[in-house]
Amino acid sequence: MLLRYPDRMTDTRYKLLAWLFIAVLIPGGCGGRSGKLPDFAAIEDVGLMKREFYDFLHPVVVCENQRILGQRAELAAIRSALAAGDAPGWFQRRDIKALAEEYELEWSDDDIADIIDRLWLRVDVIPKELALVQAAKESGWGRSRFAVEYSNLFGHWCYEAGCGVVPERRAAGAGHEVAAFDDVSESVRRYMNNLNTHERYAELRRLRAAQRRAEKPVTGPTLAPGLLGYSERGEPYVEEVISMMQQNQDLLDDAANS
Repeated sequence: MLLRYPDRMTDTRYKLLAWLFIAVLIPGGCGGRSGKLPDFAAIEDVGLMKREFYDFLHPVVVCENQRILGQRAELAAIRSALAAGDAPGWFQRRDIKALAEEYELEWSDDDIADIIDRLWLRVDVIPKELALVQAAKESGWGRSRFAVEYSNLFGHWCYEAGCGVVPERRAAGAGHEVAAFDDVSESVRRYMNNLNTHERYAELRRLRAAQRRAEKPVTGPTLAPGLLGYSERGEPYVEEVISMMQQNQDLLDDAANS
């Protein structure tokens, strides 16, 4: 039997199938270089050490962004159908509910349209240059104790007893721990989910949505001002992140092309 395919893949359903195909290829994580960190501290040449760090982490960041884009494509298909007057079916409602749980939105059967609109602001990529530079900054280029022993690249804290590792210099009365991850890909996923869900980064999501509406690129320097809540240092921290992106642009470009 001869199978016929559309001349142009403009139908949302075919775009969705393409993204779902990607999701099948990367179902749970971003294998390959997503395990424990190499020994970056053993690399004496600073320039080489930075290059090796970016080259190692870049495919993991790209992989997680591809996973998010797959989710966004599915959400786009549901939004388009809803705008055309087609209510989400059982499978679509199940998928929306799963996304709402992952992106920390309260579920309600009566407010699906509102949940979809709110998800649209959250289910989106984090520019790879921003993720790579923050990982380098927060982990000392992959050489900090928590990066090496616990795959914590982004300085994540957690707040339940036993959720991670108690820092040696934790202030009396403080209850936070430093989060511990099984591998690097889990750390990257938590980082992106944190920026996409926490109220501290609502401004980052607003800036990203504005870029989308204007059909402009979503870049690290554009979103960095939304990181004021990432560090107690506020504006100086943001300025340092932007400066690192500028200073390491050649290395970031090389990692993207490696």
